[in-house]
Amino acid sequence: MANNIKPLILHAHGTGPNPYKVAAALEVLGLPYEVKLWQFGDAKNGVKGPDFLKINENGRVPALEDPNTGVTSWESGAVLNYLLRVYDKSNKLGPVGDSEQSRVDFDKWTFFLVSSLGPMMGQVNWFRHYHSSKNDDALKRYEEQTYRCFGVLDGHLKKSGGKFVLGGDRLSAVDLHCYPWVYQHGFAGLGMEKYPNLEKWLKNVGELKEIKAAYEKVPKGKEM
Repeated sequence: MANNIKPLILHAHGTGPNPYKVAAALEVLGLPYEVKLWQFGDAKNGVKGPDFLKINENGRVPALEDPNTGVTSWESGAVLNYLLRVYDKSNKLGPVGDSEQSRVDFDKWTFFLVSSLGPMMGQVNWFRHYHSSKNDDALKRYEEQTYRCFGVLDGHLKKSGGKFVLGGDRLSAVDLHCYPWVYQHGFAGLGMEKYPNLEKWLKNVGELKEIKAAYEKVPKGKEM
């Protein structure tokens, strides 16, 4: 990557999973970046406050500002797609292969995370830790649905070789999308005992230097 590139600005919060996937992508692509940490709520330093809403009117992290292009992106899927289009010219994180099936595989597993695994895990976390009153029925439903998603991904990893979601010998953006959510399984109170392929994948991806760097840098960002 060119030495004269200006650092991109990643707007994040230290506890949510989605900023970490963006940081990991920036690490893999060798892009310089700065992290700005926002709090929840509508205070001046909050994601619902007027300053952050100028960056992302939806009031959620991550958001990414790129001073090199003047582009601001938010929603982690859109952010990663932007980075792949603009900066991933050598296809470090895109589809594994050149066929239409490879491109569809990339999309379908990305949307599986966006539509199923991510939301179900998020609801488990909500009803286990943050809901104002105990709701065992809701928690049980979302636990079951998350475990169903774990099973789908575990079965696929068995077929793909277990190292990366799309198979082959390299990481893809699909792994980056999924990893921060599965990584939270302990916080969510969920076990890996029945999903050996998923557990193996989690360990393998977690040992990559780019993943370690992302999890080190995001919590150390500048407090807003």
